[in-house]
Amino acid sequence: MVILFDQYNLPENIYEIIFATKQQVIVAKMLIEEMKNKEGEIGKTEMSMFATALHEGVEVEAMTNERIGVKKKVKISYNKRQFYDRILTPMKTMGLIDYDLYKKTYKISEKFNKNMMRIGLMWLQELRKPPKPFVLKKK
Repeated sequence: MVILFDQYNLPENIYEIIFATKQQVIVAKMLIEEMKNKEGEIGKTEMSMFATALHEGVEVEAMTNERIGVKKKVKISYNKRQFYDRILTPMKTMGLIDYDLYKKTYKISEKFNKNMMRIGLMWLQELRKPPKPFVLKKK
């Protein structure tokens, strides 16, 4: 997954940096909140039940007008397969969520933070490398 962001217009919300659509942002937030309510860890069956509930439709409170802060209840539904493909799998591959094969549980992870710091260090190493001669060949 590729994260593209504008350093001058960073959103306040991490989900808006990672996910492309508002619906994906809402679903990802809901998933993390669900996991936080269960002490940061949920089983495979609970994850399936969460995905099924989303597939059938869930009422959430959403901002309808962000400038004046108006919220209203909106029904949101998200295809179960797309939930796994576009929300859960990217969150696992980026290190936001871990899956324990033995316990068959999903757990909120701090690996994303560690990976971002590692990427920053890689950039600093690249900056400190001596320049290599580069020649443009003319045709």
